[in-house]
Amino acid sequence: VQLQASGGGLVQAGGSLRLSCAASKGTFSSYVMGWFRQAPGKEREFVAGVSRGSSVTSYADSVKGRFTISRDNAKNTVYLQMGSLKPEDTAAYYCAADASRWSITRDDYNYDYWGQGTLVTVSS
Repeated sequence: VQLQASGGGLVQAGGSLRLSCAASKGTFSSYVMGWFRQAPGKEREFVAGVSRGSSVTSYADSVKGRFTISRDNAKNTVYLQMGSLKPEDTAAYYCAADASRWSITRDDYNYDYWGQGTLVTVSS
């Protein structure tokens, strides 16, 4: 499967952005999908995940209540709606697909496919 992330940009603190990740060449509905981010000089970290049928979502504590992950299996796309953005949300954001598990995992090594990343910059 190929993943293409988009929607990043520059936004002021308190603003919103929606990231999208389109999948091709695979059975999108059979993958658990996740968003990760990596800030300069830091390790990649889990942001949010959604189960195959959208019934279960999971969030990092740092984004809970501000970010919402969703997916549209008919469009082979997963979204990350980000609100109340903070400067510490500045990072490259990556979508990822786990083709092996039914449940959401927060470990990046469990994900089989990765998008190229889209940069989010939040100014103070």
